[in-house]
Amino acid sequence: MKRSQSGMTLVGFIIVLAVVGVFIYMGMKTIPMYSEFYAVKQALNGIAQEPGITDKDPAKVKDLFFRRLYISYADNIKPENMKVQRKDAGYVVTVDYEVRKPLIANLDVVGRFNAVKELRRGGGLE
Repeated sequence: MKRSQSGMTLVGFIIVLAVVGVFIYMGMKTIPMYSEFYAVKQALNGIAQEPGITDKDPAKVKDLFFRRLYISYADNIKPENMKVQRKDAGYVVTVDYEVRKPLIANLDVVGRFNAVKELRRGGGLE
């Protein structure tokens, strides 16, 4: 009785390996963008918990935000990407930015990120 072999050929294995490699490479490009966005959200939550933040002027709020980002090595957020607007007795802070990373040849990965946090008296909870 003859038994036939079943399994993946070498060519099939190389193709699967190439596809997996491309997805890993794309992950290596996109994961830092999302971790930076997480740092932005953490910085916004941190300044919202700052005592007396609603009594400070917008320039001081921006300074506190960028000090927190400096610790996280977030380099893609610039001062022009941040808006601090007065609302009632507090502020609404909006961070809107775009990150572009080269992927392969002339293809880029583009991430657009937007975070909004309302700063209120008494803890700044939304």
